[in-house]
Amino acid sequence: MSENKEKNPWQLKKLVLPQHTDHAGVMWHGSYLNWLEEARINAISSVGLEYKDISNAGFEMPVVELKVRYLFPIFNGAEVTLESFFSIGKGPRWRFDTNFIQDSSKLVAIAHVDLVVINKNSFSVIRKKPDYISNALINLQKGP
Repeated sequence: MSENKEKNPWQLKKLVLPQHTDHAGVMWHGSYLNWLEEARINAISSVGLEYKDISNAGFEMPVVELKVRYLFPIFNGAEVTLESFFSIGKGPRWRFDTNFIQDSSKLVAIAHVDLVVINKNSFSVIRKKPDYISNALINLQKGP
C-alpha cells in the first residue's frame, strides 16, 4: 500500500456502474482518472477551497504527471474505496497518492498524480502560492 499508511486518508466510496466498464465488464482505464479527479476535488472542497473559486481567482491546478498501476481488474457492480493522501514536495509540485481498495482490504490499483498551481492567463507555474491555497494544501496533507 501507500507509504502514507500511518496517516488518515481522504476517502471516496464508489460503485462500478456499467458506464465505467468496457465490453468485458471490467472497469475502463479512463474511469480511474474520473474518480481520481472527483476524490481530489471533494477533498479540496472539504478543507474549504472550492475549485471554482480557484479558477475565478485566475488559477488552475493541472495534472503534470500521472501514473496508475493496475493490480487486479475491477468488475461491474464492485464497491471500491479510494483512499487518498496529499503531500507537498519541494518546488511547485504537490502529490496526490491514491489506493483503490475493493472489499475493504484488497488493493486493486495505485495512482500517483502530481499537480502544480498555474496562472490561468499566462499558463506559468506559480511557485509562491497565495496563502489561502498554501494553507488548504497543508490541511489536505494532514488528512480529514
